[in-house]
Amino acid sequence: MPPSLPEGIAWPEDGRLDPQYVEADAGRPFSVYLHVPFCTVRCGYCDFNTYTTGFGPGADRASYADTALAEMRLAASILDDAGVGGRPASTVFFGGGTPTLLPAADLARLLEGVRAHFGLAEGAEVTSEANPETVTPEYLQTLAESGFTRVSIGMQSAVPHVLATLDRTHTPERVPQVVAWAKDAGLDISVDLIYGTPGESLEDWRNSLEAAIAMAPDHISAYALVVEEGTKMGAQVARGELPTPDPDDEADKYELADELLGAAGYRWYEISNFARVEAEERGSGEAVAPVGLGASGEAGARGEGVRPTQLRHASQHNLAYWRDWDWWGIGPGAHSHVGALRWWNVKHPRAYAGRLGAGHSPAAAGEVLDAQTRELERVMLAVRTAEGIAIDATVASETIAGLIADGLIDGAAAVRGRAVLTLRGRLLVDYVTHRLMGN
Repeated sequence: MPPSLPEGIAWPEDGRLDPQYVEADAGRPFSVYLHVPFCTVRCGYCDFNTYTTGFGPGADRASYADTALAEMRLAASILDDAGVGGRPASTVFFGGGTPTLLPAADLARLLEGVRAHFGLAEGAEVTSEANPETVTPEYLQTLAESGFTRVSIGMQSAVPHVLATLDRTHTPERVPQVVAWAKDAGLDISVDLIYGTPGESLEDWRNSLEAAIAMAPDHISAYALVVEEGTKMGAQVARGELPTPDPDDEADKYELADELLGAAGYRWYEISNFARVEAEERGSGEAVAPVGLGASGEAGARGEGVRPTQLRHASQHNLAYWRDWDWWGIGPGAHSHVGALRWWNVKHPRAYAGRLGAGHSPAAAGEVLDAQTRELERVMLAVRTAEGIAIDATVASETIAGLIADGLIDGAAAVRGRAVLTLRGRLLVDYVTHRLMGN
């Protein structure tokens, strides 16, 4: 069952943004997320807003692109009226669901809609998620020719019994085939892995990591399984049919991922994300960090041992979220964020299409973020990155000393004025965040 939307304040029927909250002079870059809410099978662990059937004109796979284009037109008008239009998208991400269930021509048409209504920045990163079963060499070539630069492949595991527990329907052999096709098309490649599936041994996880590394993708994401209430897997765990994931087991698997990926030339830049390091990025043995996390994107840490470079294969769209950029989410249930405003669309495809068809905003509700909430989110997101976060004058020196003594942040980085997580700190990031916030 798709998750419920959060509660919030009523949003204007026309979607208008209050200019006093959009922070027009902040100069933030802009990103676009496009949600495609359709899947062939709903995986047992998934709590995303996805559906295995269509719901009529404008709300099915055949006609969905037209509805999403209607929201783009409305979004461009709303942003212009609020004084924050005219910013070309620096990143575009097609997520789901399974975006590649739509014809490649529809994804190309949607990207052309982004160009027409928002513009695309020079060198913009354009990514589509892809289920291995849903693409062909021709499909990927069409994406590349239409301006996509990157594909994120849902591998999850290389072990058949783990894939079966996750309700994934592709075979392990399919993923290397798709990776090869994507390379031939000239696309950057990310593969997504999940660890901690009930019944997955440490050796199973090692096999999945080694299989991913052998394909030499540009980027690897490794996410700990979270069993969500309301999912098929959540019900299986509640009935005792599957064991609850063990945090200690997941910690062991994360440490193994860090070890194997690091040895293979991948560098963590966010707790769950690892980018392949190019030879010129390695320099002379210096540590590599992504550029700074401020809204301007200026380089941050510049101390000894840290070279303020941009990891070429880091996901720029993910970084947009961690840097507090503005973004517009297109599609049912999609969230958007501009300045101090956050809002979310109605989640059902039929309701989404109906509102747009009537000329109304699909927004269900939203919120105005206060200073305290924004500061908490800033710390919570930035501390997850390899660059860490500047140590604020309000953080007690005793707190920093304690985090260093506990092996949670790097002492040398702290001397340079930044809190950067150690491997142990990455495993206890929520605790570190609470400490930095004075809790």
